[in-house]
Amino acid sequence: MKILVLGSGIVGVTSAWYLAQQGHEVVVLDRQSEAGVETSFANAGQLSFGMSSPWAAPGIPKKAIKWLFQAHAPLKIRPSLNPAQWQFMMAMLANCTHNAYVINKSRMVRISEYSRHCINQLQDELQLPFEARQQGLLQVFKSQQQIDDAAKDIKVLQEFNVRHQLLNVQECIAQEPALAQVKHTLAGGLYFPDDQTGDCHLFTQALSQRCQALGVSFKFNTDIQALLSEGDRIKAVQTSHGLEVADQVLVCLGSYSPLLLSPLGIRLPVYPIKGYSLTMAVQNDAAAPQSTVMDETYKVAITRFDNRVRAAGTAELADFNADLPRARRATIAESVASLFPEAGELSRAEFWTGFRPMTPDGTPIIGGTRYQNLWLNTGHGTLGWTMGAGSAKLIADLITGNPPEIDPSGLAINRYR
Repeated sequence: MKILVLGSGIVGVTSAWYLAQQGHEVVVLDRQSEAGVETSFANAGQLSFGMSSPWAAPGIPKKAIKWLFQAHAPLKIRPSLNPAQWQFMMAMLANCTHNAYVINKSRMVRISEYSRHCINQLQDELQLPFEARQQGLLQVFKSQQQIDDAAKDIKVLQEFNVRHQLLNVQECIAQEPALAQVKHTLAGGLYFPDDQTGDCHLFTQALSQRCQALGVSFKFNTDIQALLSEGDRIKAVQTSHGLEVADQVLVCLGSYSPLLLSPLGIRLPVYPIKGYSLTMAVQNDAAAPQSTVMDETYKVAITRFDNRVRAAGTAELADFNADLPRARRATIAESVASLFPEAGELSRAEFWTGFRPMTPDGTPIIGGTRYQNLWLNTGHGTLGWTMGAGSAKLIADLITGNPPEIDPSGLAINRYR
């Protein structure tokens, strides 16, 4: 079959890889000049398989109200007249129940654990250069309340046999020695030995080159303007360079997916949650993290690459506003300074923003639509890097008609009906 993949971020490129491996003719369309230069460009860098959790959780509404009045808060809202913003917030609030959390968390862990298996296989086969580290992830708690709140996550981790350890302060320092400088501020941590780190942009670029060697065609600098339907099928994709025709069409456009699908009457509950990152050179190896540390207080992930540290966080509801406010930079810098004050020169760090395609229940949308040849692999939120390989392998099997290796139930768009 000829398959059009719309989007060349981590999700689109991994989908193209698995589809090409299954013998299909694959064409990737993207408005950018190369792969992985939007949301995949400077994300947190953590492959947080064990940490996969929905943002909608019991207690979040109360916390959100408190965060609104804090200078350095993990959530910021810029109210707009866009109905999508309010619909997203209401739908997210509806998922802040215990039962919804357990269902959503279990779906996310299912995909993430499968993705861990898939990316490990990919790396064994391809040996892609992306500054990978396999030293685990440490979620750092600064209060007993944070430790207590982790109990609901631990139950799901036990259910899915995800390896984890609850650590005291000294054990946290054994995993990340640089934390010794701030041990008086710590209460403990949750360690995930199977989590990994790596530069998503480097991975996406390297895999796109392997895709091309496998026969995948990338058509960059191509605006995707509309999906043209006929009956229950997509007959063509209208682009800035004319029509593209294929047997199957796969949408991997992240936050921009709803804009393309809306004219077809498909309401995709994906909203662009704005995130920020700082990337700085390591100046003192002994004072820098060795893997990924998740600061539970600020919800900031601090990740080590070869000679760089990247800190990423903040959830901002601001539609598609791409500005870079000083206040957001200050929040991320505060998190880094509170844990690794001597790792590097924060004032010289590169400041970046991107739009995370978030669903109200936290789970990506993977599967078919009411159009027989239109498929979705989008809505991964902050976990596109973590879930990319697994969701790509799953959608490739579904499109091809192969028996999927994990249960796809509850992942398609029809769960919102």
